[in-house]
Amino acid sequence: MTVPEEFRYTAEHEWVSIDGLTASVGITDYAQNALGDVVYVSVPAAGTRVTAGEACGEVESTKSVSDIYSPVDGEVAEVNGEIEDDPALVNSDPYGAGWLMKVRLDNDGSEPEGLLTADEYSQLTAEADAGAE
Repeated sequence: MTVPEEFRYTAEHEWVSIDGLTASVGITDYAQNALGDVVYVSVPAAGTRVTAGEACGEVESTKSVSDIYSPVDGEVAEVNGEIEDDPALVNSDPYGAGWLMKVRLDNDGSEPEGLLTADEYSQLTAEADAGAE
């Protein structure tokens, strides 16, 4: 499982990469692996306000449907149109071409509260895997 050091994570398995006042958001490698083959992704349209910790979309796979939770407060600035045509990008490149949306942050560019570091997220997933055995 890949967990890039430069990103931050939620306990619900979203990743966020912050560049100035813009946050790129996607689901983690762990999440896409647990979901299986992603067949549909629904994210909010550009201009929609999202709130950290609240559901804002869905990922549908051959196994299940899971909510997507926003890791940040702000307004959706851009959605990844490529995943509409090819939702499998979420599986093949979750931290790159499989990104879901970009959010214009409400804050001053400081890191949003409550996000996990790569080490903390790795520990969370290891504990979840251990509990599942």
